[in-house]
Amino acid sequence: MKIGVCLKQVPATDTRIRVNADATAILTDDVKFEINPYDEYALEEALQLKAAGKATEVITFTLGGADADPRIRDGLARGADRAVRIDDPALAGSDALGVARALAAALKAEGVGLVLAGRQAVDGDGSAVPAMIAELLGCAQVSWVDKLTIEGESFTAQRAAGGGVREVVTGSLPAVVTTDKGLNTPRYATLPGIMKAKAKPIAVKKLADLALDASSVGAGAALVSFSNMGQPAARPAGRILKGDSASVVAELVSLLHNEAKVI
Repeated sequence: MKIGVCLKQVPATDTRIRVNADATAILTDDVKFEINPYDEYALEEALQLKAAGKATEVITFTLGGADADPRIRDGLARGADRAVRIDDPALAGSDALGVARALAAALKAEGVGLVLAGRQAVDGDGSAVPAMIAELLGCAQVSWVDKLTIEGESFTAQRAAGGGVREVVTGSLPAVVTTDKGLNTPRYATLPGIMKAKAKPIAVKKLADLALDASSVGAGAALVSFSNMGQPAARPAGRILKGDSASVVAELVSLLHNEAKVI
């Protein structure tokens, strides 16, 4: 069985984000990028499944330009066998469905039996693409999984349901599973792995290679688009109340009633 891992390049979580003049995109100058943290759990799980004899090959799938190659090489250095990068001008302006259509076409072309992806991307926080991929491929889907078992053509997935409750979901492969923290501990790339990754292939695919109509992706096909983006409004400075306990309590109650209007 082949396992496909969806890897997305995202700004590092400690990077200060700035937007362009017309507030339609982030400025990438001086922005450090990394593999989406939740996708790291997906990759690690795929590598462990292969090591356990449950898979024959681990392939990563990324949508983007050549600037994503360092992150793809990172995935290869950690142990993925090869990578597919989908890069086509027609993809510009795609919404989640357009992205899912491109990834699903690439996954289908490779005959992947299990798709693993992070539960969400930390830049957009949409959590939509994996579920859409499952729908497009016509297969089972389970999200936010923190324990996964594969036996033959079946899988058992577990996840937290809140309040200490655990959900156990069983199904048949092929399937799409999104990964949560606690599933494993992602490994780092080793020096030998980094050297080996230089020789591993990154296949760059156009929409025509995937038999995907350009009219089904891109800004023209998008049902959702960003109108603008920007920094959150600055929080007002806090106020420190001074005095004895009785006067502070009285002033606090007055502020909560008259200004905050929460009581």
